[in-house]
Amino acid sequence: MTRPTLLSLPAAHLAAFRATCAGLAALDDADLGTRLLANTPTHESRDRALLRTWATAAMSFGAELALREPEVVTAGAPCAYGPSGAAVAAAPPGPRVPRVIERQGGIERLLFARYVSRPVPVVELYADTLTLGEEVVEALGWREWFPRGTLREAVLAHEDAHHALHHDKALRRALRERVGHTALRLGRRRVTGHVVGADELAAHGYAAARCGLGRTPLLLTAALAGAVRALDARALEED
Repeated sequence: MTRPTLLSLPAAHLAAFRATCAGLAALDDADLGTRLLANTPTHESRDRALLRTWATAAMSFGAELALREPEVVTAGAPCAYGPSGAAVAAAPPGPRVPRVIERQGGIERLLFARYVSRPVPVVELYADTLTLGEEVVEALGWREWFPRGTLREAVLAHEDAHHALHHDKALRRALRERVGHTALRLGRRRVTGHVVGADELAAHGYAAARCGLGRTPLLLTAALAGAVRALDARALEED
């Protein structure tokens, strides 16, 4: 059975989806990052202002890493588009590690890709979710933020950042220092702690800066959930 597309939804359903996503787009990336942290276990009771500070710091860290070290990791080919969709010079590709394996089945899990570190580093890239992601961008008129051809590269860049953070202890320590969560104080000594979700936000910041996106993929990930709900509701009506 062929899956319906977003633009094939009845007008009322499509309008409701667009209205929901307009609300998401009205939030800035720091707002979306704060929401992600607030919905992450261990952060439920934390102050929202603190979570926003952490989210902003983590995404800024990722963006700065992309500008400072554009070849930090090499799972995907270099991005070839700038913020407006114009072609820009790409860094020469290095060895493709981790290996990229394309699969189906990401929509049900709301995943564009997944990084697996063992037994060997692999990025599982979900082709069905990428297709739906492109539909979301078209249906919502978000091409200015996500130029054609950049979504796949941004997804790979996101997983590249996870790969780098997983294997580079100094990089993880630098992220902890940037986020600034104090886990312990011993006299004048301050020990920074890991903030669950900070690596995810750093990866979003890295991907957006690496591929010249107008917004981080965090916005598209949030919209993807709405798209799946809209399509599932339509499927139930037809049963």
